[in-house]
Amino acid sequence: MSDIYIVDDDRAVRFVLATALRDAGHAVTEFADAEAARRALRQAIPDLLVSDVRLPGDDGLTLLREAKSTHPNLPVIVMSAFTDVATTAAAYREGAADYLAKPFDLAHAVASAQRAVGESVQAGQPSRTAVPHHALLGESPPMREVFRLIGRVAASDLNVLITGETGTGKELVARALHEESARHARPFVALNTAAIPAELLESELFGHEAGAFTGAQRRSAGRFEQAEGGTLFLDEIGDMPLALQTRLLRVLAGGEFYRVGGRELIRSNVRVLAATHQDLDAKVVRGEFRADLMHRLDVLRIHLPALRERRADIPLLARQFLADAVNDLGLPEKRFTQPALHTLAQRDFPGNVRQLENLCRRLAVIAPGTTIRREDLDDAGATRTQAVHGALPWESVLRTWADAELAGGAENLHARARGRFDRVLLDAALAVHDGHRQKAAKALGLGRNTLTRKLGSSRKRRGQQKDKE
Repeated sequence: MSDIYIVDDDRAVRFVLATALRDAGHAVTEFADAEAARRALRQAIPDLLVSDVRLPGDDGLTLLREAKSTHPNLPVIVMSAFTDVATTAAAYREGAADYLAKPFDLAHAVASAQRAVGESVQAGQPSRTAVPHHALLGESPPMREVFRLIGRVAASDLNVLITGETGTGKELVARALHEESARHARPFVALNTAAIPAELLESELFGHEAGAFTGAQRRSAGRFEQAEGGTLFLDEIGDMPLALQTRLLRVLAGGEFYRVGGRELIRSNVRVLAATHQDLDAKVVRGEFRADLMHRLDVLRIHLPALRERRADIPLLARQFLADAVNDLGLPEKRFTQPALHTLAQRDFPGNVRQLENLCRRLAVIAPGTTIRREDLDDAGATRTQAVHGALPWESVLRTWADAELAGGAENLHARARGRFDRVLLDAALAVHDGHRQKAAKALGLGRNTLTRKLGSSRKRRGQQKDKE
């Protein structure tokens, strides 16, 4: 029989969990706040401490930190109804054995407690003074599980494969994994392998020496060198050519590589995170993806649910995206009515979170007044359709944006608008053609070199804008 302490200010939660644990043969002592539990810990050490995050007075993470500092082998399970990446990561970083998102399944909670009892849990990394804010949002059970996995695996140095449909936020997961890892102070470098022509991808990854190929006038560092000590995120890994898969496998297996045309062996200390919307197992069966490479990448897997699989999060996301849009565009504050949010939650959004965000940005510009009603959602959809057919030109949206910018005293508007115009067209063409630059260039009536140059200019402007911010 094990002695378990439960700390939660919700009497109903304490009663239900304590009853289940007692039925499983454990002795349970209940506490309503952190101070009461702290006094008890000075007198006797239980076999397990289970604590809520939000408590009267000191929170559960503070209690966790104190308990682990004085009793490093005491297993602690943290539970909360407010699950997010920062909180789960902080709990695991402080040494929590597990994280239970409320409402939890009692059988799962009991199993977690029994697994934790008797285990010697090593102390987590020291907590950082600032807890980063993550763009990932969600309160639904599927997203709580995603947050739990991020918190659990971020501190490890293992490779992670992130799966999910297009637009679900796979890069956001990768960034959260990096920010919550010991590598957070080092670079995070992202590369969409589908957006780079096959003949240039090897140089992008590993760099090249001067004269390695036509146009290589000087030595250039690749993404592995740029990410040294940090994290390299390879998006759409399923589109990587087979020949290059072999080179990547060698780097993952041996931690070293040569630049294209080079003879200097370069050691690499990089954590690799990969993402795909494709079924890699099926591609392996078809001979389109190396099984050994997939196993190297798929040490841990995090699957992001489609937006239709977590409809409960749509109102939360919509409110946040709308607030971000009006702030970015300098527009008057707007809000959704409850009927409008309910209608949004019923939609499937095949483009997932990205599609919802684009809709909210469109509504921020074209919805009249400060309140977005259910009818405005239909108008937004109609506006997009009409614009395609020319009944309502896209110039009207540009005019609205320009009016708002000029009214706010904006300067250098022409260059900014031209940059955004290019970025929208380039992003749209690449998205439609799955990142294939030659096809995107043809659709836009540009040469591939021109498209590549414009992409470089767009990225440079984005970097300058981030520097200003």
